[in-house]
Amino acid sequence: MVAAGASAQVKPEDAIGYRQSVMNVVGHAFGPMISMAQGKIPYNKDVVVKNSNVLDTIIDLPWTSFAPGTEKGAPTKASMKIWSESEKFKEHADKVQQAAANLAKVAKTGDEKAVKTAIGELGKSCKSCHDDYRLKEARN
Repeated sequence: MVAAGASAQVKPEDAIGYRQSVMNVVGHAFGPMISMAQGKIPYNKDVVVKNSNVLDTIIDLPWTSFAPGTEKGAPTKASMKIWSESEKFKEHADKVQQAAANLAKVAKTGDEKAVKTAIGELGKSCKSCHDDYRLKEARN
């Protein structure tokens, strides 16, 4: 997360919009891989490699936009616990980033079983953070 001084340059509504945009791209890249891991669509190594590289590249982007002062300013599903439990939230973010890096590494091997396991691990990391820090309904 960014120091308060760095976040003062960004309007809260812009930070909220930015992190929502990044998370939207994350969902679009991860969604097909989840469907492959669940057997809902055929496994496609090329898509997995491409999408896992996208995730590995962008997964570190949203975390700095959860800086102090960005907890309100636009509709958001971010729980206020993010700011009151910032160290625990950072631990979740670190786990997600590690799981995304691992998926990108494993995807290159072409080992479908290992890739599906890595997809599952990333999914668990994302879900754990969402369970603790994402509200079901947007708040202002």
